[in-house]
Amino acid sequence: MTRRPRTRRAVTAALLALALPLPMFAAAHASAAPAATSVNRTRAATDTDVSPAELPAPTGPYAVGRHILHLVDEYRQDPWVPSAGPRQLMVSMYYPARPGTGGPAPYMTTEAARLLLRTKLPGTTIPAEAVSGTRTWSHTDAVPRHGRYPLLLLSPGFTMPRTEITSLAEDLASRGYVVALVDHTYENTGTTFPDGQTLTCAVCDDPDAYPPATIQESRAKDLSFVIDAVTDRRHPAWRHSGMIDGSRIGVAGHSLGGAAAVSTMAHDKRVLAGVDLDGTIFSPVPDDGLGGRPFMLMGHPVGTDEDPTWTDTWNRLTGWKRWLTVTGSDHSSFTDIPVLAEKLGIPEPPDTTLSARRAVQLTRTYVAAFFALHLRGIPEPILNGPSPAYPEVTFHSR
Repeated sequence: MTRRPRTRRAVTAALLALALPLPMFAAAHASAAPAATSVNRTRAATDTDVSPAELPAPTGPYAVGRHILHLVDEYRQDPWVPSAGPRQLMVSMYYPARPGTGGPAPYMTTEAARLLLRTKLPGTTIPAEAVSGTRTWSHTDAVPRHGRYPLLLLSPGFTMPRTEITSLAEDLASRGYVVALVDHTYENTGTTFPDGQTLTCAVCDDPDAYPPATIQESRAKDLSFVIDAVTDRRHPAWRHSGMIDGSRIGVAGHSLGGAAAVSTMAHDKRVLAGVDLDGTIFSPVPDDGLGGRPFMLMGHPVGTDEDPTWTDTWNRLTGWKRWLTVTGSDHSSFTDIPVLAEKLGIPEPPDTTLSARRAVQLTRTYVAAFFALHLRGIPEPILNGPSPAYPEVTFHSR
């Protein structure tokens, strides 16, 4: 059994390993793990009696609704499968809702979960329902809460479906944001469309043929299109678009999704603030440093060497900025994956000491604080420096 290297840096050929280096979904580019860990993982991977996990409950004051959107960009051909025609995206819209309305929102489709397990954990007998049945806290077709809220775009890691950051999306919506969680079609193990078809990853088999900078820039186009679609005044793609305050828009993402936050802000001045959760930045920040708009980097320790793309980004940013390192975390700590792996009985790598629940708490806390400060003007002291309540978080000082 293998595990990922402790670094964000990667050449194009290692992009897959960089994107999904959790213990459950083994990296393709790593060193050998201890024999005992391999035995434990084998046992977990053949256990057919695993029950679904439950995501941590959102911490905000509002109930959370969810709608699924199928968006078609008639003005852009799909960049990965041109024969498919216009670019199509599946988007989960999370929003503040009235409590007691709507029905339970499923985590993901069973077919998408099956493809995820088959691709990332070959030979496993863990049933797809153990993943697709993960308990969420949002409600399908819940009645929206009255008001207008900032819009946040969220982008997952390369090869991963959008569901990997559901707990973050739900928490932000519970705090008073409309959240668009975007699947980037043909870039992950499986995206299910309304007709029941689940499209697989067209760019995963030969990552050398698809430069990561190109994928990062393509994602920026996806995210800007989503903004266009859900904020269009005449024909909005979302029936509750009136909830969105289009003057307050932010973007965040994990891994390559975090890198895409940079490109989105570089090309779309409507986006006022951004967060990169542990993503190497392949297409650099422009010389103008995002025009002085605020940006936050939050990631796992990488040893004595810094990720050069983060160092370059840090030096180019001219506005408010933070670089946070979370002790004891790894690349997947900023997603739902550790929560799922813990429930499935698959141990974390031995050098990952942060618990799954604590990792979710830290990610939620600092991302929410960042957007509260920059989209709502609410002072957030934890962004000013180290906090005794969160000793795992250190601040880059240069």
